[in-house]
Amino acid sequence: VQLVESGGGSVQAGGSLTLSCTASGYTYSPNCMAWFRQAPGKEREEVARKDRDGSSTYAYSVQRRFFVSRTGRDNTLYLQMNSLKSEDTAMYYCAAASFPPLRWSVGGQYNYWGQGTQVTVS
Repeated sequence: VQLVESGGGSVQAGGSLTLSCTASGYTYSPNCMAWFRQAPGKEREEVARKDRDGSSTYAYSVQRRFFVSRTGRDNTLYLQMNSLKSEDTAMYYCAAASFPPLRWSVGGQYNYWGQGTQVTVS
């Protein structure tokens, strides 16, 4: 299984970016796909997740600014990021879980990870 992210870059505060993550090698669709991020000197945190049943969950810090979507056919996960702030600057990682994650922001629940894409907000 391979996860490949794209869409990161540099943007001014208040701007928008859309991240994409494509999963390949799956026999069945992942149960849950999520976006994590890690800023320098900070712990990795879960930003948003999309379960196979269509439900979405967001970190409080990104609610009403970030929107996660997923296409079932090709297992592509998106993160639409609006009204970006300097504190959103981080490496963003896509993750996929074969079983339903029971806890928020616990990376060990996810089987597969992408290589990350950098988002810089200035």
